[in-house]
Amino acid sequence: MGSLASWQDRCLLKLSAEMAIRFAMARGVSADDLLMPAKRKRHSAAPSRKVLRRLELIESLPSHQQQTVLKTIDTMLKGLRSAS
Repeated sequence: MGSLASWQDRCLLKLSAEMAIRFAMARGVSADDLLMPAKRKRHSAAPSRKVLRRLELIESLPSHQQQTVLKTIDTMLKGLRSAS
């Protein structure tokens, strides 16, 4: 796979949409990341197990309780954004 990437870097390569998608899948990135690397997200790390476990617990709550919890989280996050 590295040879394909370096070959692409050395040559002008016109990729069809299908080939761009396949190449992106092979590299484990989105087609957008492949075609527009400058727009990559800086914080693309997967959530921790602790966060995922809490999300699963939230999803197990009744709908009205989920909404309450998510509104509380949203309010706290808005407060953190406005403070910084």
